[in-house]
Amino acid sequence: MTELFIIAKHALRNAALPILTIIGINFGIQLGGTILVETVFARPGMGSLLISSIYQRDYPQVQALVVVFATSIVLVNVAVDVLYAAFDPRVRA
Repeated sequence: MTELFIIAKHALRNAALPILTIIGINFGIQLGGTILVETVFARPGMGSLLISSIYQRDYPQVQALVVVFATSIVLVNVAVDVLYAAFDPRVRA
């Protein structure tokens, strides 16, 4: 076996789990950051729409946007969990 094959098969496979964890956590942080950036720089988007809806007390729109944001975070976390099972057979059991 070559050294590259050993590194790809064993080392990178074990190193992928913490990387997947960080990607899942950072997605939620970046989603919150986009709300701040859109508000500060007056860029149109879902984040600025959420803030303007809060100021206007448009509760159904606020609820819908929070559901969209929460659903996207949940879907990313589910995808990370599925990838855990693909990378680590111990998780499947």
